[in-house]
Amino acid sequence: MEGAVLTTLRIKNLALVADLTLELGGGFNVITGETGAGKSVILGALNLILGQRADRGLIRSGADACTVEAVFDARSLGARLARFLDEAGVESGEDGQLIIKRTFTAGGSNRQFINGSPTTTATLAALGEWLVDLHGPHEHQSLLQPAKQLAILDAFGGLEGLRERFRELLHQRNTLEKAKADLIVDEQSYSQRLELLRHQVHEIEAARIRPGEDVEVEAEFTRASNAARLAELAQAAQGALAEEEDSIFSRCGLLGRLIHDLERLDPGASHLGVAHREITERLHELQTELSRYQDRIEVDPGRMAEIETRLDLIQSLRRKYGHTLEDVIAFGVQAREQLTSLEGRDGELERLNSEIEKLNREIQVVGGELTESRRRLDVRLSTAVGRELAVLGFRQSQFRVSLALAEKPSNSGFDECEFQFAPNLGEPAMSLRAIASSGELARVMLALKTVLAAEDEVPVLIFDEVDANVGGETATAVGQKLGQIAERHQVLCITHLAPVAAHGNCHFVVSKEVTSGRTESRVNRLDAAGRIDELARMLGGVTSASRKHAEELLGRNLRSEMTRGQNLPGLI
Repeated sequence: MEGAVLTTLRIKNLALVADLTLELGGGFNVITGETGAGKSVILGALNLILGQRADRGLIRSGADACTVEAVFDARSLGARLARFLDEAGVESGEDGQLIIKRTFTAGGSNRQFINGSPTTTATLAALGEWLVDLHGPHEHQSLLQPAKQLAILDAFGGLEGLRERFRELLHQRNTLEKAKADLIVDEQSYSQRLELLRHQVHEIEAARIRPGEDVEVEAEFTRASNAARLAELAQAAQGALAEEEDSIFSRCGLLGRLIHDLERLDPGASHLGVAHREITERLHELQTELSRYQDRIEVDPGRMAEIETRLDLIQSLRRKYGHTLEDVIAFGVQAREQLTSLEGRDGELERLNSEIEKLNREIQVVGGELTESRRRLDVRLSTAVGRELAVLGFRQSQFRVSLALAEKPSNSGFDECEFQFAPNLGEPAMSLRAIASSGELARVMLALKTVLAAEDEVPVLIFDEVDANVGGETATAVGQKLGQIAERHQVLCITHLAPVAAHGNCHFVVSKEVTSGRTESRVNRLDAAGRIDELARMLGGVTSASRKHAEELLGRNLRSEMTRGQNLPGLI
């Protein structure tokens, strides 16, 4: 069996279930039990995992919240699952595990998680579309969607390559048509757009701005606007250093004489003289730098006006076209490209029209090939499904694939597809969505799944009421078909028929028990002896005759599976 498998289902405080953990196996999992034992709770839990609406009335009496958690072994989905999770903003699980958790409370809060990351019910539903197909009274059935039906028909005929080629051509044409639409506007709008772009391009290019120039001009403006005060401070510093009577230089001369006297009396103090000379040299350097700085200060009203005008221009450009001069420059480049394109509109339109026309011809060819191929396939698929339906008890039924021209092309081509079914002779075939009986619908799906097992990508299939209104040889056929499908998919089936249950690899029984005065639903996995007892009960009661019949069913099915070479753990 290929694809993801549901390994664990945990349910807490849902309807009659207080706390239940169901460890499922690969292949064909059978769930049986008395009517009302709580089998539907398992389906309800799965529907919650698949993103369906939470009914707070299902929270177990006395509990504040309900929690459902499903663990999938999704290693085989690999990159496909990783891409989905990444796009949904969800962490990938460890060792290929996919853990989906749903919690809702009586107070109204509703939370859901994938691999511990919070997510939405819409994301759960999208993930569920390609993880699980649930066929029963509460459908979660991708096969009811016309788009999925068309994809199934194409997979049946190996047309995926043509579909992808058509999708790619359509995408290319849509891209070119968008570019064309951007060029084709009314003359007034065209003239206004040209005028605006020309103004923007001229304004930015005429300014001849440089990256980082705004920082330089702002610094120069600050200096120029404070020139008088800067000159005053520089002059005062010069006076304090050398020009005043009690200047630093005069005080430094006195200090030098005192240190010289020290050195004459104590030769060991010579390092003080060295330090004094170094300080004196640094003060002379400072005097020189102050003088140069003062010479550079210009109190020039004309230059101040120039700087202010330049700064105003830069700030105006930033307000209009970007937060930084780099943004303004980038905007100008883009506007120039758009202007060039618009000014050459006629030539560009001619080029786009030529390429679109070429693509239209290719689309017609590829789309025509798809349509012709599908019309050759519809009878083949209808016949194949019809054969399976006959085995499943619909000997006078009709299944047909209806193809029609869609109103407009989609990524899948020019066609619409609808699977139709008439269960009885003389009745008109109707859309699968219009079938009222869930049992009939489930068996149609079973027939489709049998034919399309190799092509169907949904890894987990769940059937409820697939055995409604059947018995005898048909029930055996249903079990056989489910077993065949389980070679490529994980199958869960809730059934009331022993011939169906006998084909399972893993058999679970749901029962009700009273604990501390409260009724609870429990699920147990049966061993060989337990399976015989349960099948005997399903055959009408545990008697020696029913037990013998149960043993015969299990033995017959074991021999059948061994003949097919299938390894079925748990089948006794």
